[in-house]
Amino acid sequence: MAAIAPKDWYEVVPFADGISLIHEPWIKPFFRCNMFHVRGRDRDLLVDTGLGHFPLRANVPMLGTGRPLVCVASHAHFDHIGSHHEFEERWIHSAEAEILADPRPEWTLSAGYADEAMFIAPPQGWDTAAYRIEPAPATRLLADGDAIDLGDRSFEVIHTPGHSPGGIALYEQATGTLIAGDIVYDGELVTDTFHSDLGDYRRSLERLAKLPVRIVHGGHFASFGPVRLRQIVEDFLREHR
Repeated sequence: MAAIAPKDWYEVVPFADGISLIHEPWIKPFFRCNMFHVRGRDRDLLVDTGLGHFPLRANVPMLGTGRPLVCVASHAHFDHIGSHHEFEERWIHSAEAEILADPRPEWTLSAGYADEAMFIAPPQGWDTAAYRIEPAPATRLLADGDAIDLGDRSFEVIHTPGHSPGGIALYEQATGTLIAGDIVYDGELVTDTFHSDLGDYRRSLERLAKLPVRIVHGGHFASFGPVRLRQIVEDFLREHR
């Protein structure tokens, strides 16, 4: 298949509650990051920024409107922070701030994962050997219990170590919305990166399973509801006792 041009690289899928999915449909699902844009009264929220090969703001019109926007990293793996440098407000949990500021291939997992094999069709100009993530030092360090206030809605930061030490999920109590990052999604969960911790992973999932969620927007694959969340957690805990 022919290489994909910048104008065709990103796709926006609107959901309810002022939330839109932004993704890169030409990346295979296991590697394809779900980016979530949340419209707020006073500012917008963007969770994660994908591969970063093509500029995100220039190719997704809803990000280039000039509205105040907070860009949050669910964690600092390459498929989630590639375009963070494009945004003025860059927030991340303190445990992974060093990686965002110094995104070395071995720290972001791009070494060994970011290559031609992850594409359904490659983007124009892709060169595995030349791929690098630009440094994007954090402008705010997040901690468990912090609130991300958009004016008319607020998301609680939930520290979810396990997949990585600074992983976070964002929970909006008013709507039961959980933006989960890579701690839970409806696919094969990754527990074997260089900084994964299985005990932390179990505790994080047990905590999330207790929340009265209505919908879970994971870092990969399709969104799902509370019944599927319980199933995923129960299956994981059974497999990793």
